Amino acid sequence: MTALVTGASSGIGRDIARKLGSMGVRLIITGRDKESLEALRQELGAKRVKVIAADISRRDECLRLYREASAYDVDILVNNAGFGLYGKFCVTELDRELDMIDVNIGAVHILTKLFLRDFSARDKGYILNVASIAGFMPGPLMATYYATKNYVLRLTEAVREELRCQRSGVYIGAFCPGPVDTHFNSTAGVKFALRGISSEYAAECAIRGMFARKALILPTSSVKAAAIASRFIPDMLLAAIARLFQSRKG
Repeated sequence: MTALVTGASSGIGRDIARKLGSMGVRLIITGRDKESLEALRQELGAKRVKVIAADISRRDECLRLYREASAYDVDILVNNAGFGLYGKFCVTELDRELDMIDVNIGAVHILTKLFLRDFSARDKGYILNVASIAGFMPGPLMATYYATKNYVLRLTEAVREELRCQRSGVYIGAFCPGPVDTHFNSTAGVKFALRGISSEYAAECAIRGMFARKALILPTSSVKAAAIASRFIPDMLLAAIARLFQSRKG
């Protein structure tokens, strides 16, 4: 099997690549930091890992990534790349937010659609979209990030239902962790009141859930409780709760 993992230069993406590599899966890893990708390639075994450096905030780069990766008959797509930004919506930097939307939504949309067409033609394949528990609720002070993860979650659920009705052999699911101890927090400029899980544990849960063909992969009991509660608590109250669980990084 061959897997394409986006955002593989650090955090959950890097550990997902490590986990898949340990299972004998051939890897195509991508991200903006070519040096970090090359280091991971050497760590995992250069002969079994292909590096494609790409800035997937750009549509043309997403299309190039698809073209180059397709030459290796990809069986697994892991849409992991993404980032957040903390601050009041009226003062956060517009260009940074648009870049976030392009990565968190645009790249996921493009790569999911293109690889889904290939997988559907073969009636097999796996697509794992990394969403977040943030996708279940509004998120004051991280409004754009929460909204992007809601998009990823709802897109994944909708496509999964389409595949179910077609009796397709293709899997698609959403991995929805809470806080994870990665560079995400420093990039976003935020820390969370809830204790984060390790990226190694997150990756293990994600891969185990994917191969078990779970629709939603929720790695902890607190995340499962939050997902269930979001179905019954009014959005206005969810927004207030989400605001309380975020505090500015000092």
